[in-house]
Amino acid sequence: MRKLEIFDSTLRDGAQGEGISFSVSDKISIVKALDEFGVDYIEAGNPGSNPKDIEFFQRVKGLTLKNARLCAFGSTCRKGVKAEEDQNILSLLTADTATVSIFGKAWDLHVLQVLGTSLKENLRLVSDSVEFFKAHGKEVIFDAEHFFDGYRENPAYALKVLSAAHQAGADVLCLCDTNGGMLPDAIHDVVQKICSLYPDTRIGVHCHNDAGCAVASSLLAVRAGAVQVQGTFTGIGERCGNADLSSIIPGIRLKMGLHCIGDLSNLRHTAIRLSELCNMSLYAGKPYVGASAFAHKGGMHIDGVSKLSCSFEHVPPDAVGNERRFLMSEVSGRTTVLAKLSSIAPGLNKESPEVAAIVTQLKELEHQGFQFEAADASFELMVTRALKHFTPHFTLGMYRISGEYPYPDGDKSASAMLSIQVDGQQETTAAMGNGPVHALDMALRKALAVFYPELNKVRLIDYKVRVLTGRAATASSVRVLIESSDGESTWTTVGVSTDIIAASWQALSDSIEYILHKKEAVAPCP
Repeated sequence: MRKLEIFDSTLRDGAQGEGISFSVSDKISIVKALDEFGVDYIEAGNPGSNPKDIEFFQRVKGLTLKNARLCAFGSTCRKGVKAEEDQNILSLLTADTATVSIFGKAWDLHVLQVLGTSLKENLRLVSDSVEFFKAHGKEVIFDAEHFFDGYRENPAYALKVLSAAHQAGADVLCLCDTNGGMLPDAIHDVVQKICSLYPDTRIGVHCHNDAGCAVASSLLAVRAGAVQVQGTFTGIGERCGNADLSSIIPGIRLKMGLHCIGDLSNLRHTAIRLSELCNMSLYAGKPYVGASAFAHKGGMHIDGVSKLSCSFEHVPPDAVGNERRFLMSEVSGRTTVLAKLSSIAPGLNKESPEVAAIVTQLKELEHQGFQFEAADASFELMVTRALKHFTPHFTLGMYRISGEYPYPDGDKSASAMLSIQVDGQQETTAAMGNGPVHALDMALRKALAVFYPELNKVRLIDYKVRVLTGRAATASSVRVLIESSDGESTWTTVGVSTDIIAASWQALSDSIEYILHKKEAVAPCP
């Protein structure tokens, strides 16, 4: 069975995505997460491009990796300069990685009009650069930049570029769809051709997603004979992003029956962890790892999957570290609610009076504007309260919000004073924030930290407000959805009121109650 190599470029190509900026500590954490998951290569950045990458390569030397090989990235030497005299080339040696990834132009248009040199000189740049690193004992991955566009326009020259890298000793020839515009069938045919020309050389593929085909193109490249797949774990990257490894890896393993390294049971957790480090929310509809990947709402779907999971699920959720979810709405009947309750209160059945009561309460709350389809945590709390299985971890005494303009303290526009009780003990505190909800959030966390220090790991990662009806203008009811995370899992809570602060408080307090309830439920017995 062919062993395929997974090459992650989150720290290099992923960092080029809009809105992405990693600190050195972020980069170290990402390396640890990717190594823990089990990728083969981590392209860690260009040590000659900026001080941050220089510091990173110095610090990462102290890490002992279990699975991955770090790879320094850079270009071929500059035109008219020998490899051994090129500062960017020399900086790659200082990174002290066993593997280097060198990109060179494979499209004659880029050689002549972007690089501004001759076709012959470009071949020299490729050959000299690869030979230099091989002479220093490095494993060399040659990224043939714009290869597919170059092969389409001038196949003879694109093949000469590959030949120059191969003859110089490159260990991997990686074909890049740098513009991301190729369709999967074209990728397949070209990769198949190159694999036939170099049967004893590892061929890789690097696809961008500008035509929405990066995952499909990568899988077809594997079908055509490629043994190294490059991408980013969550698909982030330049423009529309890179090939999404969180979809490619299970595709290779579960769909194609081929072998590649990686702990599939940790797939979703790793995707969430990396998204957090990117300061992004993991898209709910992302295949395999998204929160909605195994979410069912239609009654027929829920009935079918409850009887036979494969009737509406293409793979078992736990195969990729995910879980099945049944979405609650006002159209839900007893069967749907019972399926949802199976993980919360498994002792109930369709005839249980508690089920009828929960269905009635669900419909009434959704009539008021609550929406539990996207707020599983609030639904679970509603059920545990209805079943009298819930004990509040804190009780609100009062809160008072005030706002000022001009802002008295930089961008802090509001303050909140709050009083809560925990086991008969009262805690009163105050905080300032960027608006009233932020101030209230800060005050609540400050008060609860006295009793529950584990909440220091919890943070709000998304906040959405929806006006339910505009007929009452500024007196309209609003729905607030809050998404929270402790770095390991995420959960969503909901609140509804004509007062946006009150709706926010409902969602905010539920978000805290939920995680305390969950941690209490799994705590070991004394």
